[in-house]
This record gives sequence, C-alpha cells and structure tokens, in this order.
Amino acid sequence: MRALVISGGGSKGAFAGGVAEFLIKTSGKKYDIFVGTSTGSLLISHLALGKLEKIKEIYSNVNQDTIFNNCPFIVKKKYGVDEISINHWNVLKNFIAGKQTFGESENLRKMIKKNVTIEEFNELKNGVTDVVVTVSNLSLNLVEYKSIKECTYDEFCDWIWISSNYVPFMSLARVNGCEYADGGLGSIVPIEEAIKRGATEVDVVVLHTEVNYMNRMPSRNPFELLTTMLSFILDRIENQNIRIGKLVANQKDAIINLYYTPTVLTTNSLIFDKAKMTRWWQRGYLYAKNKNEETNPIAPNENE
Repeated sequence: MRALVISGGGSKGAFAGGVAEFLIKTSGKKYDIFVGTSTGSLLISHLALGKLEKIKEIYSNVNQDTIFNNCPFIVKKKYGVDEISINHWNVLKNFIAGKQTFGESENLRKMIKKNVTIEEFNELKNGVTDVVVTVSNLSLNLVEYKSIKECTYDEFCDWIWISSNYVPFMSLARVNGCEYADGGLGSIVPIEEAIKRGATEVDVVVLHTEVNYMNRMPSRNPFELLTTMLSFILDRIENQNIRIGKLVANQKDAIINLYYTPTVLTTNSLIFDKAKMTRWWQRGYLYAKNKNEETNPIAPNENE
C-alpha cells in the first residue's frame, strides 16, 4: 500500500500542493491512504479525488479574509519584509465575547464546506482510498486521527477545520465535551499513522527545510515572541515525528520518501499572500520534478 503524508505548515501548504501535483498528475502515482495535518488536511480530500486544478485554484486565491472572520494581527510591509503586530481592537473584541483565543477562523470553516461538496465526500467515503486528518484533543492530551470512513459529511468538514486551527490565533473547537485544536500540536508529520494503517511506501511532504538555515531576528512585540516560541516547539515536534516515522518504517520494512522545502519559504506561515502562494505551488512542482529526475534518471535509448 502507498500513502501520501502532508505535514502542517499554514500558507506553505501551497508548496505541498505543487509536490503532490507532480507525484499524482505527472508521475502517475496512485495512493491508497492520504494523511494530513493542518494545511495538509485541507489538501488531501481534493488530492485523493484527483482534483488538482480545483485545489490549486483555492490555494492560489486564499488571503487573510478567507481564513479569519476576526484576524488577531496586522500585517505591514517594512523595507520589503512582512511584519506582524497585534490588532488590539480585534483581540479585545474576542475577549469581550468570551472567547479563549486571540482570533476566530469561522471563514475557513465556511470555505471548507463550500469547496468540499457532499457529492465529493460521498465519492471518497464510498471509494477504496482512505483520507485521514489529524487533530489534537487538548482535554484528553491525545492525538486523534479521523478517517473519512468513520464520519458524516458535517463531521468530516469540521475535523478538517479543527485540524487547521492554529490556536491561540485561530478558533478553539469543542466536540463531545472536549477541546480540540491544530493536529500539529501533537503530530505535525504523521508518518507513523500512515504505516500503522498498512502503508508500505510513504511519500512525505515536510513543509520545513531539512537543515535549519534560519537565524530569527529579535522579537519586536509579544505577538512575535509568541509565534516564535510556537514555531520552535513545532519544529521540535516535527523532528521527533520524522525520527519516530523512520524507526517504525525500519521495523515494518516500509519505504519513506521525504520531500522537504529546499529553502525557507516564510518565517510566519499565518500570512496568506496570494502571489507568494502561487509561486510556492510552482516551486513545489519543480522541486519534486528535479528530485525525481535525480533519483530516477531516464535511461538512454539503446537503439540510439
């Protein structure tokens, strides 16, 4: 069995989409299992359906308003670099409303339901391919994996949304008395889960560089400090997930093919810039193409 795993990474998911486009459309790979975390969860339903142009269009047109109905930060360009600062008024509105987070992402929830139709859901649920999203149960301190085979349409759309909610900047969800948030808080690269579900070959898109090239600038405000701290924690979780995945693959004689981002795409994946995300999709496609040409060079024609 072959699986495609896509890690979390916010706006960097556009790069993963480009990699997946090459693997599925150009290389013709067929996957039995799709497992995604956060932005990976947003991608995998359409990838499993083979609707690459549709998901590419979505990722090429998303912006802050597509995600947030109450955005907790302001993005400004200074000397050509994106800087973020707290939107004090929006954060205050959220607290007055009794919310536990700085911002709200109900617009993302609406977008998911708009772009994953009931017909598409039924096609996937009744098919042979399994589509699995990762969520973090904060109340029970557990990582949970939600298969489309076990969900209703509304439940599955909500799990995709929950998997992508990067708290405390996005919505905190409550389901059956438990609080849920971004799957990346527990398993940002769910290789182990794909192998547990029977995968013997796993293509993994990791939305991070293989080697750390980044030396972060000093934080200019509490908001930047918080995002830096969370990024540090998630990087550690990511490294642990990959190590565990490799160990489990070795025990189960499974093959892992890793696709990292070759360069640092952004230092803040909560900034959704249409122009940048369009470029990242193309870069992901070209990166996967070059990587596969290097590992599988075309043999010369013996008749030439």
